[in-house]
Amino acid sequence: MARLNSDSNIEKTLAAPASTDPEIGKITAPLPERNELVLEDQEFVPPDGGWLAWSQVLATLLTCTISWGLPSAFGVYQLYYRDTLKLPQSQVSWIGSVQFLLTYGICTCSGRLADAGYIRSTMALGSFLVVFGTFMTSLGTEYWHFFVAQGVCVGIGLGIMFMPPLSVTSSYFLKNRTMALTCAATGTSIGSVIFPAIIQYLIPQVGFGWAVRVSGFVALFCMVTAIILIRPQLQPRTSGPIVEWAAFKEVPYLLYSVGAFLLYWALFFGSFYINSFARNIIGFSTIDSVQLLLILNGVSIPARPLAGYIANWHFGVMNTYIIATIFFGIVTLAWMAVHDRAGMYVIAVFFGLGNGVCQGLFLGSLASLTSDATKMGTRIGMVHTLVAFATLAGPPTAGAIIDSSDGRYTYAQIWAGSLILVAAGLFIGARTAVVGKVVRVRI
Repeated sequence: MARLNSDSNIEKTLAAPASTDPEIGKITAPLPERNELVLEDQEFVPPDGGWLAWSQVLATLLTCTISWGLPSAFGVYQLYYRDTLKLPQSQVSWIGSVQFLLTYGICTCSGRLADAGYIRSTMALGSFLVVFGTFMTSLGTEYWHFFVAQGVCVGIGLGIMFMPPLSVTSSYFLKNRTMALTCAATGTSIGSVIFPAIIQYLIPQVGFGWAVRVSGFVALFCMVTAIILIRPQLQPRTSGPIVEWAAFKEVPYLLYSVGAFLLYWALFFGSFYINSFARNIIGFSTIDSVQLLLILNGVSIPARPLAGYIANWHFGVMNTYIIATIFFGIVTLAWMAVHDRAGMYVIAVFFGLGNGVCQGLFLGSLASLTSDATKMGTRIGMVHTLVAFATLAGPPTAGAIIDSSDGRYTYAQIWAGSLILVAAGLFIGARTAVVGKVVRVRI
């Protein structure tokens, strides 16, 4: 079974002396010993590049296109459901929130299944549920139809299929892991552009039902391709608990987990409500308001790999992640100052940058705190399960704040921006727990 030579990279990092990196001209922390893997008593070095390794990135990108793109497109569905079903925003938001909850909440189980070697079978099962739920959504006529099909069935499928390719991709890279995972996460933005566009622009042409079915066929194509490409590398870890409670005894992991919870509580506020804000407050048409969502998601496509490059080769993934979170919190608070159409387009661009980088670096920064590659799926899945409850509560909380404020968004914007900045503070605490108070350390 593959395992790492060191079970605790944090203690070794703190104990070892810092060194000067001549390439970047600044002090850097010593690399943990997680760069050496042992497989059946022989030194094993992941390829860190080449067609096979990057094909795993492509498989993960296609999976992220579905597993993150579909939920991120719920802002378009929210407008349609609210206009069709004539229900409050907070009630309609529960469909998307339950989908997010299940997508993230099942990640602990699917991550452990991935570590145990059940890669293709879990991806196939999840893909079936996603496609089936999407086609059932196309037949819905009442609130509970959409809740069960889109919220529950699709959510379970997304949660099952998301983690396996992620853990496989992580095992193929070491030095370029942040870049690889950030490129894979670009699929989130691609899906967030494709699926809203499909729904929004096909509804007038072929109706809601066939618009949703087309999105189902796109999802089917992406997942079949991903399953064909995926090639597990590490030997399965057949023993061990589903939840590794000992991970929460590590201060960096604990602080990061709490920060991730607060960040994801507010992360999708902009994606869910920027189009309704534009229509109800600024006076955008429905078509123009959806274009803002497409701009937001489209800007994040180049932002993710660019952030991955900067994090991988210049500042370090955790440092870049902290800066991006602070930036995103400030942008969310600055949204309160927008009162015209030009301002909406500007804030959509900055929202796309902040949201895209935060989501893009989430996997890489979390993977940097995991020393044992055979536990990668379990540990990442645990944090995803934790943030599942945050994503469940986030949009309905924002909707309730807006409804209780007579349709005003100011208090919801303050709530979201403040949570994101507190999350950034906790990420700073996690960084400090690893390297101390030294500022110029790449981590």
